[in-house]
Amino acid sequence: MQDYSDVTVQPTPITAGERVRVVYDGLLNKSGADNIYLHAGVGFGDNWMDVTDIAMERDQQGKFTAQLRVNTTDRFNFCFKDSADNWDNNSGNNWSYEVHNG
Repeated sequence: MQDYSDVTVQPTPITAGERVRVVYDGLLNKSGADNIYLHAGVGFGDNWMDVTDIAMERDQQGKFTAQLRVNTTDRFNFCFKDSADNWDNNSGNNWSYEVHNG
């Protein structure tokens, strides 16, 4: 079971071609990380494609946010890392969302 309590993705469901906003207030933020990166890709299982790291910005509530466009109907997968290379990968499960085609 995945823990989504400290992660928000908008909009959901995700439609291919849409811009997606990811908000993070998880372990790395609560541990005092000053820089957090969204590590994201698309695909199924461990076969991620189009992998990218996006520097997240801190919002007024102290949460980290990032935006990106998901251009495929493959699953949207992501986790987080900080500048010290500590990772939050949802206890090895990563976060994963289905992407719809229109």
